[in-house]
Amino acid sequence: MKKKQIITLFLLLYGAVISAQTKEEIIKSMIEEVTYLASDELEGRATGTDSEKLAADFIGQKFLEYNLQEKGDKDYLQFFTATIKDNPHSQQIKRKIEGINVVGFKDNNKEETIIIGGHYDHLGYGDFGSLYVGERAIHNGADDNASGVSILINLANSLESVKDYNYLFIAFSGEEHGLFGSSYFAKNPTINLEKVRFMINFDMVGRLNEENTLAINGVGTSSKWNELITKSNKFDFKLTTSASGIGPSDHTSFYLQDIPVLHFFTGQHEDYHKPSDDTDKINFNGMYKIHEFVKEIIINSAEIDEFDFQETASDSVNTPRFKVTLGVMPDYLFSGEGMRIDGVSQSKTADKYGILKGDIVIQIGDIKVKDMMDYMKGLSKFEKGEGTIVKLKRDTEIIEIPIVFL
Repeated sequence: MKKKQIITLFLLLYGAVISAQTKEEIIKSMIEEVTYLASDELEGRATGTDSEKLAADFIGQKFLEYNLQEKGDKDYLQFFTATIKDNPHSQQIKRKIEGINVVGFKDNNKEETIIIGGHYDHLGYGDFGSLYVGERAIHNGADDNASGVSILINLANSLESVKDYNYLFIAFSGEEHGLFGSSYFAKNPTINLEKVRFMINFDMVGRLNEENTLAINGVGTSSKWNELITKSNKFDFKLTTSASGIGPSDHTSFYLQDIPVLHFFTGQHEDYHKPSDDTDKINFNGMYKIHEFVKEIIINSAEIDEFDFQETASDSVNTPRFKVTLGVMPDYLFSGEGMRIDGVSQSKTADKYGILKGDIVIQIGDIKVKDMMDYMKGLSKFEKGEGTIVKLKRDTEIIEIPIVFL
């Protein structure tokens, strides 16, 4: 081999080594990113605020650092307008706001593109969507969803050597008000969506528990997902999966464009939509494991010739509309029969009648509850002020509690 060729090979190898980050370096980056995005300085990153712009600029700088092409309307930024309400249950229009998606592209001159996304907006001072009772306070949203944005950012760097696809990285805003940012992009894309193989969405991925339980939604949107996920799970995740491509996060917008999707989620917790969702409660080692798992999924997916899209059967069923709630937080990682309660809100119906965290709802009135859909169906039968019997499994005991919906 000629001397010039040896030098060239050395430089190529050396460049590959220095661009590959170690686990410790990736976790350090994650800590820095989540700490900043969830800091009081950013005041909760509410859509349409100055703090949203600060967060968008930060993410854009990260995209620039990792040599992503600008794919927004202006540089990395894509602007959209949204009409928001006073709260998710109100029909009263409050105002129009302008939101910002942050969009970066890695062009590897491939036929197909993978979209990797997650929302970066949160609740600001909790003027809408908050589950907190107390003085007005900043809702920092470390898990929801600075955690997902950080994994997205780090994949923009670690997928540099995986050149089987082009990659589009999107940090969405407007998610907390109703998927406004992702819906806008899906209808006003800056790439050809017909060339998208699949979309990965991270939303609340910072609280991996000791049991290593990870929820993946959307596994029914392609016939390839189940086998691919199983093959890629070298990390001892206890997986809880659901088929539907429709859910309360940004993957829904792409599923509705006939794109296979996956949504990664480490579960609800007592700090959800409260000021206590802070950086000190984030499991960064868990975030790293999810980062590596998704990278493995992407690498293994290149072995599949045709990645088909499937409409999932459950999407043809309308979600029941209901005017009452128990005032509880469902355990979305629960895979058994019934609806397990992961938290009880103070002064709400469940709290008043002694329903506890850990109880499993198995019947509401005449409706037997086998899953979340049945639970919502049961609630839909009642109005405020009406009473019924809620049947629960508490440890090994079956109990019945008479309630009146507040």
